[in-house]
Amino acid sequence: MEHELPYREVTPPPRLRLSDSIANQVEELIVNGKLGPGHALPPERVLAQRFGVSRPSLREALLRLEARGLLKVQRGGRFTVTDVTAPTLTDPLVHLLKRHAGAEQDVLEMRHGLEMVAAYFAAQRATKEDRGRLRRAYDQMIKARAKRDTLGDADADADFHLAIAEASHNVALIHVMRGIHNLLRVCMHHAWEVMYREPVSLRLLHEQHKTMLDAILAGDPDRAREAAHLHLSFVRQTLRERHARAHAGRANARASRTLRRVK
Repeated sequence: MEHELPYREVTPPPRLRLSDSIANQVEELIVNGKLGPGHALPPERVLAQRFGVSRPSLREALLRLEARGLLKVQRGGRFTVTDVTAPTLTDPLVHLLKRHAGAEQDVLEMRHGLEMVAAYFAAQRATKEDRGRLRRAYDQMIKARAKRDTLGDADADADFHLAIAEASHNVALIHVMRGIHNLLRVCMHHAWEVMYREPVSLRLLHEQHKTMLDAILAGDPDRAREAAHLHLSFVRQTLRERHARAHAGRANARASRTLRRVK
C-alpha cells in the first residue's frame, strides 16, 4: 500500500550527513504513524526526487533504517515498513493466552487502561476518515452477528478497537495497539465464543460497542471513556464468571469420580 506523504526536501544541518537527515525524516514518518507496518515506500528514483537528494545518499539512508529493523527489502528492491512491535509483544503472550486463563485476565487489565485513554482522545481528535473507519468496523460486527459468525465478529471487534486507538492520534498508543493486534484478536475470539453461548451477554456487548461509537462520533470524551470502562469491566467480569463456573464443574466432576471409586 502506498499513499501520498509529506516528504520534503532534505537539507542537513552542519556536521550531519545527508543520509542521516534522510533517515531521520523517514523515521519521523514512521514514529508519527504516517508510515504504518507494511507501508511500501515509493521507488528509489521517485523518492530521491521528492527528497531532492541523490540516489546514493537515499540508498545509504534506507539501508541504515533497514539495519535498525525499521524497513525491510521486498522482492524487486522496494522497501516496506516493518511491524517493529509485533514479534516481541505478541507471540509469547499468544501462547500463554492459549494455555492459561490468568493470562487472558492480564490482557484484559491492560486493555482496560489503554482503551479508556484511546476512547477519550478519539472523541476529541477523530477525523472524518476515522469516523468512517469506526462505522465500517461496527457495521461488520452487526453483519457477523446476523450470520452468527464468531470469527468474523471477533475480527471486526479487534478492528473496531484498533480504529479507536488510531483515531486517538496518540503515537505511542497507536504503536502499542498495532503491536498487540494479533494478541487482541486471539483474546476476542475466545470472548466471542463465550458470548455466543449467552444471548443476553451478546446483546449487551453490541450495545456497549454502539455506546462507545456514539460517544466518539458525538465528540464527547468523558462519555467515550466511561463507555470504554463499562465495556471492558463487563467483558472481564463475564469471562471471570465463566472460568469460575467451568472450574467448579471440573471440581465437581473429579469429586463424583472419587466417590464412585470409593463405593
